[in-house]
Amino acid sequence: MVGKHAAARRTRRFSSTLVLVSLFAAGTGVAMFLQGHRPFTPSTTTTSSTTSTAPTTLALKPQLITLAAVGDTDLGDTPLLPAAPSNEFRPVEAFLHADVVFANLEGTMTNSYANNKCGSHSTQCYSFRVPTSYATVYRHAGFTVVNSANNHSYDFGAEGVAQTSAALRSAGIAQAGLPGQIGYVSVKGVRVAFVDFAPYYLTNNMLVPSQLPLLIAQAKKHARIVVVYMHAGAEGTAAVHVTRQSEYFYGENRGNAYAFAHAAIDDGADLVLGSGPHVWRGMQWYRGHLIVYSMGDFTNYQSFSTWGNLAITGVVHVTLSSSGSFVSGSLDPATLQSGGLAVPDHTHRLWSFVNQLSRADFGASAALVSPEGVIER
Repeated sequence: MVGKHAAARRTRRFSSTLVLVSLFAAGTGVAMFLQGHRPFTPSTTTTSSTTSTAPTTLALKPQLITLAAVGDTDLGDTPLLPAAPSNEFRPVEAFLHADVVFANLEGTMTNSYANNKCGSHSTQCYSFRVPTSYATVYRHAGFTVVNSANNHSYDFGAEGVAQTSAALRSAGIAQAGLPGQIGYVSVKGVRVAFVDFAPYYLTNNMLVPSQLPLLIAQAKKHARIVVVYMHAGAEGTAAVHVTRQSEYFYGENRGNAYAFAHAAIDDGADLVLGSGPHVWRGMQWYRGHLIVYSMGDFTNYQSFSTWGNLAITGVVHVTLSSSGSFVSGSLDPATLQSGGLAVPDHTHRLWSFVNQLSRADFGASAALVSPEGVIER
């Protein structure tokens, strides 16, 4: 049965103004993040990392690093939570095997009810909260790094952010995307950096052009491979195309995903991933590097609509050399059932859907999927 939030959340509305006003009113002191008033200081970059049993020193011989990535994830909204949260990833757990496994965390992990950005009678504002214990659910499912550069990371103010970060760190999951924050994961003696952005001043801000090259340069000082993630673009079933322009949703600038992704690679990124529109978008080759513009929604619990193309989902698999060069890639197709459970899709709708969009939006530079699910060069 579709949860009480699902119909209303077909395309979720968000106002960064609401967040900032709510946080300021709650006395959290984040007024400095208002446009034009927050200096960016990469020298204070904070990092988080998870380390495998392999040594953390740089590899002396070539290594192949496998990466699996999914889009937006939300395992409920307290008090509407699954009875067995570990079951929410179980049908697709086989897809989540790689050296590095990435997801966008849509919301917060906090036990606090304070500082909710939405008023008690709000009908145009959505906030997402799961208990801090859910960090172990992500880790046990295979995730090693999550993104917090999105429009829901501050749903419960600075306290919610702090509790989320602490829970992820305790579970051994790297976090990326908060202001100045780069996430690092070390595998096979190779360090991988995640430089994550969204169009907000409460995150690494893609609307401030100077931040991208500065953070990528910082990441390259400490890692062999640099992955850039963007939470960008309009939302909903009609938002499947990359417009090559700044996209707006309910009057809010959600960034120019095309220009940002290309700039990221020009600045040294090895791979660009995206989500935020809640639908999959096409893929493109640019200067030999792969761009996945949106990975849609992934496993969630009674939170997002699963109507039409919103139900098409899957997992991106990419193998990179230790120098960041693309070696191979594939897509594992899945579908979202009513209620938000992701299960394998044996009809492979994702492959044809992505190919259609990639051809339409990128022509000769389209990254296409073979009949076997392989990303072709």
